[in-house]
Amino acid sequence: MKYKDYYAALGVGRDADTEQIKKAYRKLARKHHPDVSKAPEAEARFKEVAEAYQTLKDPEKRAAYDELGRRPAGEEFAPPPQWSRDFGGGAQSFEDIDLADLLDALGRGQRGGARRGPVPMHGRDYETTARISLEDAHRGTRLNLDLADAEGGRTLEVTIPSGVSEGQKLRLRGKGGKGRNGGPDGDIYLHITLAPHPVFRPDQHDLHFDLALAPWEAALGAEIEVPTLDGPVLLTVPPGTRSGRKLRLRGRGLANGRGGHGDLYATVHIEVPTTLSDRERELFKQLADASRFNPRSVVAKEKAS
Repeated sequence: MKYKDYYAALGVGRDADTEQIKKAYRKLARKHHPDVSKAPEAEARFKEVAEAYQTLKDPEKRAAYDELGRRPAGEEFAPPPQWSRDFGGGAQSFEDIDLADLLDALGRGQRGGARRGPVPMHGRDYETTARISLEDAHRGTRLNLDLADAEGGRTLEVTIPSGVSEGQKLRLRGKGGKGRNGGPDGDIYLHITLAPHPVFRPDQHDLHFDLALAPWEAALGAEIEVPTLDGPVLLTVPPGTRSGRKLRLRGRGLANGRGGHGDLYATVHIEVPTTLSDRERELFKQLADASRFNPRSVVAKEKAS
């Protein structure tokens, strides 16, 4: 189904009252009437204006039309899924149905049936995205959402619970469009996305970060202070730790919303000093003379095994 911008067709704002809509229609209808205008597109414009007026002059049809929100004219779209229910099964599929015909079906219990009065209609559901920090995902937060809807726009304060993760969808019941004729209000579906963090990389509720070690810390082992979202803790680096190894701190990741936490993984990177003092150079030379360690032979053995 293609979207038609009835307000643009009449040249009025979405807040225009009934009298403004009627005045605009009469002016345009006289201008484009085929008996008056000889322009090639006159008849098409006349029909477009008449169709727009037939919808916007009817409060029930106008409310249903406004529920669709704003879209570019001619854009393909599907009406809200609850419309199939609201029209009593008269629009099981919206393929090849004209927007005007669909709006004309308002208030009918069955296709072609007798008008039975206003049908309760479920308010429109909305979807939006909330971009939050890892700290807010871990502890929970409150934020204000600016929403553009059929009522023109509003700000909604939303509570984000502790334990949300990337890609999670929160349902805010009854916070969407207003129901009509006694129908329930719609919902808002809030998609969570996490902002990049300078230290941690999230994987669901686990966190990963890079841990730089000096050669002697990796060889001898060490107690290293590392960051977490709840403050620094001590990590035990086992002797003989190699570059690329992942060291796990259980329960130090993101809160999972069920009273637990993910894990924290430190990926080891061994860094060597780029400048050496005379004493450091002497010690490294002594180590080179004394050590029989050959990293290339170790790698070759691992590949052969």
